[in-house]
Amino acid sequence: MISPLELTLILLLAAALGVVLFRFLRLPPTLGYLVVGVIIGPHAFGVVGDSERMQYLAEFGVVFLMFSIGIEFSLPKLKAMRRVVLGLGVSQVVLTILASVLAGLAINWWYPLSWQASLALGGALAMSSTAIVSKLLSERLELESEHGRNIMGVLLFQDLAVVPLLILISALGGNPKALLMALALAALKITGALALLLWVGQRLVGRWFHVVAARRSQELFMLNLLLLTLGMAYLTDLLGLSMALGAFIAGMLIAETPFRHQVEDDVKPFRDVLLGLFFITTGMLLDPHLVARQWPLVLALLIGPVALKFCVIAGLTRLFGGSPGVAIRTGLGLAQAGEFGFVLLNMIRGQALVEPALIQAILASMLLSMLLAPFLIQNADRIALRFASNEWMLQALQMTKIASQSMKTAGHVIICGYGRCGQNLARLLEQEDIAYIALELDPDIVLAAASAGESVVFGDAARRDALVAAGIHRAAGVVVTYDSTPAALKVLANVHDLEPTLPVVVRTVDDSDIDKLLAAGATEVVPEIVEGSLMLASHALVLVGVPMRRVLRRIEEARNARYGLLRGYFRGTGDEDDTADHEQVRLQSVPLGQRAAAIGRTIAELQLGKLGVAVTAIRRRGIRGLEPDVATRLIADDIVVLSGPSEALADAEARLLGE
Repeated sequence: MISPLELTLILLLAAALGVVLFRFLRLPPTLGYLVVGVIIGPHAFGVVGDSERMQYLAEFGVVFLMFSIGIEFSLPKLKAMRRVVLGLGVSQVVLTILASVLAGLAINWWYPLSWQASLALGGALAMSSTAIVSKLLSERLELESEHGRNIMGVLLFQDLAVVPLLILISALGGNPKALLMALALAALKITGALALLLWVGQRLVGRWFHVVAARRSQELFMLNLLLLTLGMAYLTDLLGLSMALGAFIAGMLIAETPFRHQVEDDVKPFRDVLLGLFFITTGMLLDPHLVARQWPLVLALLIGPVALKFCVIAGLTRLFGGSPGVAIRTGLGLAQAGEFGFVLLNMIRGQALVEPALIQAILASMLLSMLLAPFLIQNADRIALRFASNEWMLQALQMTKIASQSMKTAGHVIICGYGRCGQNLARLLEQEDIAYIALELDPDIVLAAASAGESVVFGDAARRDALVAAGIHRAAGVVVTYDSTPAALKVLANVHDLEPTLPVVVRTVDDSDIDKLLAAGATEVVPEIVEGSLMLASHALVLVGVPMRRVLRRIEEARNARYGLLRGYFRGTGDEDDTADHEQVRLQSVPLGQRAAAIGRTIAELQLGKLGVAVTAIRRRGIRGLEPDVATRLIADDIVVLSGPSEALADAEARLLGE
């Protein structure tokens, strides 16, 4: 019998190894959790047996996921996306369920499957993976593309549809004659719960969190946040509804307060860890031996539902006015199974609507479809170009539009990304009579800016043909305004291939990726945080009486040194996220005691540079000397300030102290 501590350690070790492996393979960690669950589960190697306590704890992962979705849900957002969410989203879920019921009736001649089971399985089949798809679209810069907006709108409705589907499946497991009564009672309960909780919550939650925030205690804030989330989940569970519904309502209430973004950051660790545990327990349900015996059925359940969802979604996208290429990309993006599909499948299993052997085969096919999802999305462009007859023409028209915009210009600047940063740059270029052309993927920005007469076109700067159409061979420079380093690296790779000598200025959030971007071909890298600190320092120096000429010289020296003097800083408890990147430059103070090995030796003799560490300052007898000479000899009680990556700093400190 495994103790609770041993069980926890096994799960943590397996999860860590699985996530590291799948990160290395550039696959979503969700798949790592699922595979880990299969491996350590009772049906495979049997490292962990079936544990009801673990499954109950894993349910809280779904609770916090629904809470996060509730925070993202807002009436203005729903109104802006109503055509996609309430049109394409509703149609997709309803038609997928209807198609599943018809398919269940058709196969009833060979395999006994009740209409209740077909309806429940249709609800599980209708779900797609929000975690996998949204991450892949974000990495590919396709969230604001037409198919990206379609996919995210459908995913939003699928998330909202989970609650009524949970109620429906729960009712299907009861007496069929009392189904209508159960559904009516469930609808009455959910309406009453929503009305009561939202009416009372809107009046109390905002005021109470203002009181809590005024105490300025992070611990108190977190306690109240957990109390609200789990308290709402308990109330809905008490009413006979799902805990996920209560968490969703709690998220909606928090979304109406000014603390929304802080709450998202606070809840994320709980959500990700507990949701990972949920995926592990889901993977543990899979019996590989049974799947091996039923592999033809598993293969059929993989190909059939994926093909069915693709056809339904692609057809609906065309019906709603999308081009064939957009329809194919939207269908491929949503063809896989989803996280909430497992939630519904677990409930179907608990209600005994489907035989356990068929549940295992369906579970295996859903896992395989999620493993297949990254490959479908990554190759969606190739598939669309191959099977959409007018896709080549549409892309050619897009490139022609970009080329016609830039045809008469030379010595212009290509702006990659036309958000706030790109628009400010464009206005400054206009004041200097310098031509520019901006490539932007957000159609709303393109429409608004182009109608105002600004030189912006719809195009992906990460594509070579878009840069060529924008006149890269005639351009004077390229400016990349994305705040994503992977996206900037794609643009740099294309610019380097097309025009290796063309100057490129890249915007980045902080200084952690400066060297990587410079190595990729960036002429200049502008880190927002460092530049902001320079501006803050320049204003402060001027206000305290330092001559403007000297201030400008200091700022220029920092920029000319590629921000070298500003690249490191002392970390505190509020900088925990930075510790994940061991390559980031940081500062560390090392006091030299009476027995330190470095006493009597010069900086040059210590050869800290070979470790990748520099000595930026020495404090001696209360006097701080910056950029000390390498011939400086260290004495006892000196405090040496080092700059470098964390691992190198540890080695340098050991060399200084002789440990």
